[in-house]
Amino acid sequence: MPTQAFLEARIPESIKKLIRPIRNRFVKKHDAEMLFWRSRIELDNGRFENAHYQRIMLAMADEATGGFLKGKIVADFGCGPRGSLVWAGEALLRVGIDVLADRYADEFAENITSHGMVYLKSTERVIPMPSDSVDVMFTLNAIDHVDHFSTMCSEIVRVLKPGGELIGSFNLEEPASLHEPQRLTERLVKETLLSQLQVQSYRITEKGPEEAVYDPFFTGNLSYRAGHEGFLWVRATKPS
Repeated sequence: MPTQAFLEARIPESIKKLIRPIRNRFVKKHDAEMLFWRSRIELDNGRFENAHYQRIMLAMADEATGGFLKGKIVADFGCGPRGSLVWAGEALLRVGIDVLADRYADEFAENITSHGMVYLKSTERVIPMPSDSVDVMFTLNAIDHVDHFSTMCSEIVRVLKPGGELIGSFNLEEPASLHEPQRLTERLVKETLLSQLQVQSYRITEKGPEEAVYDPFFTGNLSYRAGHEGFLWVRATKPS
């Protein structure tokens, strides 16, 4: 019989937006995130699917292959348990950073240990890595999940090496929710995070259809109206 998590994953997003304010009063953020991942692994038939990350993350970087990661320490902030960096086999080390890394390991052990990644538990205030230690930091639909936005932006910059790169996808103007307590705006991302970096690539668009929300980036049909929901893709470098 399908579980509650499985059934919830099939609820249309428009309905979820209506029930979130009620649900948020009764469920803690991290428990709700684990509920999402339990539903996801059921939909994936017990084995997390992760092939899609390669296409999306290479597009975010505006690269055709992963060759630019060769010999580098590569991390993904807010990685989840699906193996977001499995595709990045040319990297020297692949690190998934997530506040729930220990819970992922306990609950999804067979998946986690097959990804060829180090999963590192962050807190809501500190990434427990040395300063200037990461060559490339990805983040995909994750920074709006943190409780302390400016603190975690500074932590991401801190752990990047001088000359290291942030390659990020940011959800803009989405209402704050239990999973995503930050409502990001273009101005907030610029002032809080990108002001500490040198921007190399900056692309912004409204969402594609629900089944292919990133399509505008792949078709090149970018269009954005300030104040509307959309995505910002950025590649930026930490000053040397």
